[in-house]
Amino acid sequence: MAKPDQNQVLRRLPLVVGALGGVLLFTNRLLTPLLTDSQARSDALGVILSALLILTGLLWQRVQPRSPDAVDLVGPEGFDLASDLPEPVKTELAWASHILLTNTVTKSLVVWYDGQVLLRRGILGPVAGVKPGPILERVQQKQRPVYLVDLKVYPGRIEFDYLPENTQGVICQPLGDRGVLILGANAPRSYTQQDENWVEAIAAKLDHTLSQSLVPAHPPA
Repeated sequence: MAKPDQNQVLRRLPLVVGALGGVLLFTNRLLTPLLTDSQARSDALGVILSALLILTGLLWQRVQPRSPDAVDLVGPEGFDLASDLPEPVKTELAWASHILLTNTVTKSLVVWYDGQVLLRRGILGPVAGVKPGPILERVQQKQRPVYLVDLKVYPGRIEFDYLPENTQGVICQPLGDRGVLILGANAPRSYTQQDENWVEAIAAKLDHTLSQSLVPAHPPA
């Protein structure tokens, strides 16, 4: 269910006040049998002020961005961590996931590394495993993150069945060439550039710990 825009009243206030002022001035002019010079000047000033308020309201509608519609993600809340990991890795994963869930708009988080899921946290999706699709494969091949700002408009969204079914936005951040950090948000276009930079920094630190602590399942020849 979409949450109401809390700034909607403020954006519409100048429009309402300006329109109401104009109506009251017009009504007062109609009910005045004898119009004096001073009242005519006051009415002219009132009309100008009402017009300015209406213009301000229209500009605010264009300039001030609306808050993206957020939804309640479908799924249980949980914290699944692979049991066979070294304790330092578990600590690092717990720390990184906590930071991302509490300091960004992320509501669901998956760490996929060396072909297995190391961590699922937040609102959990219906599927526990990760089967890489074209998007995750491209992230690993190009070593560049992909931000799907509004997941429902992308045909490739079907590969993210391990995230809640109504996830609105997704960031796939590479963890070196061995894994991907997948973040799900409950609102489209909700990650800012600062959020993306924060995700990239956390992923770099996480990748360093994982690459130093975990031996590749298929080491290069």
